[in-house]
Amino acid sequence: MTINSRQFRIHPSVPVDLSSWPTAVDPLFDSKSDYRAELDDHIKRLSEMQQLLYASNRHAVLVIFQAMDAAGKDGAIKHVMSGVNPQGCQVFSFKHPSAVELQHDFLWRTTRDLPERGRIGIFNRSYYEEVLIARVHPEILANEGVPAPPKEASSIWDHRYRSINDFERHLSGNGTKIVKIFLHLSKEEQLRRLIDRIDDPSKNWKFSTADVEERKYWKDYMEAYQDCLNATSTVNAPWYAVPADDKHNARLIISNILLETMQELDMSYPEVSGKRKKELASIRKDLAKS
Repeated sequence: MTINSRQFRIHPSVPVDLSSWPTAVDPLFDSKSDYRAELDDHIKRLSEMQQLLYASNRHAVLVIFQAMDAAGKDGAIKHVMSGVNPQGCQVFSFKHPSAVELQHDFLWRTTRDLPERGRIGIFNRSYYEEVLIARVHPEILANEGVPAPPKEASSIWDHRYRSINDFERHLSGNGTKIVKIFLHLSKEEQLRRLIDRIDDPSKNWKFSTADVEERKYWKDYMEAYQDCLNATSTVNAPWYAVPADDKHNARLIISNILLETMQELDMSYPEVSGKRKKELASIRKDLAKS
């Protein structure tokens, strides 16, 4: 089944209203075996593209995941990236900043973990937490000791959006392709998953009372996400709001987005000179005699 990734892309000129954006779409597969075959095909092609990315050594790919708790970020990363060479892909999870990190600007701690050319970097949460959770819980800003935003900024969030856009423009101009995934989960589906973590003993370890506390701020988070998506989805660093109520659908959409993103890059295997080809032919002949 054909997946149109662009229908989930947040366009800079068209503001998104998350209250009307779908958290579920019709199944993109006919059966569980069909889903598995489709995902396996995506995984195989992603592995091939990652090898080409590494061999060409001209670009890096940064994939950012943001979502409410229980939206399926970990599972999506695990399943979609399961066929990629671990040497060419790194995953970083960003939780509460350390005391040292709080002494720097809000982009500092993630900048250290940016992918190098030829590799894929995945941020499970990111610097976007600083315009999401820090906005919902403004007391966090007090711990950061940040100065007031400049006069030309209407708010500290407006100032941070500009910093993020400038930062991502810089990365894009220097060879890092950025793709940002927001897993759009409904409040009802989140409730079902949280209860399942309590009822299923094998999932008890996943449950956190902090998730229940944050659920109380659902409306505030949706407003923060909506403003963030509208302010920071750009041509070179787009946001995709992926319906997340169905994990299988979400994984197919995400893998398709990543494939399309990498296919747009100017990549090729290094050319071998005529002189080098002759050297290799000579070496092969000598090896055959040994």
